[in-house]
Amino acid sequence: MVLSGIVRVAARMSRSSLRTQCCRQAAMYSTAADSKARYFTKKHEWVSVSENIGTVGISSYAQDALGEVVYAQLPDVGREITAGEETGALESVKAASEIYSPVSGTVVEKNDSVESTPALINKSCYEEGWLFRVKLSKPEELKLLMDKAAYDKYLEESH
Repeated sequence: MVLSGIVRVAARMSRSSLRTQCCRQAAMYSTAADSKARYFTKKHEWVSVSENIGTVGISSYAQDALGEVVYAQLPDVGREITAGEETGALESVKAASEIYSPVSGTVVEKNDSVESTPALINKSCYEEGWLFRVKLSKPEELKLLMDKAAYDKYLEESH
């Protein structure tokens, strides 16, 4: 898994418990409230793009596996990042994990609210709890990511 903390948390969970959780999480992605196009990594980060600006966060599955997030370190504005690069960290009451960027580009904004109130990630990982925004330098990288349906299938099959 992408978030190293998830591996440790998942190892503690029973197979049936994890399978039930995955199925529940997959169902959550199919709600009308989540109609915005997002692309996902196997490490459970997501990106949605509007006018060549990608908004990055972690999935509902990832925040649920992490538990209550108590600390967020996000990349600085102006930083050049590449897809797959470690860009920050999250700490929860259960584990610590790295954040990896799903796309390459320049960080144009970070969510200061998440740094001061990390629990926003648990409250609303797709809306208020986004992590940072990137001006894409290689929009073609989006083709390498999973859409919502593929991510839901990935969760079902891999967990």
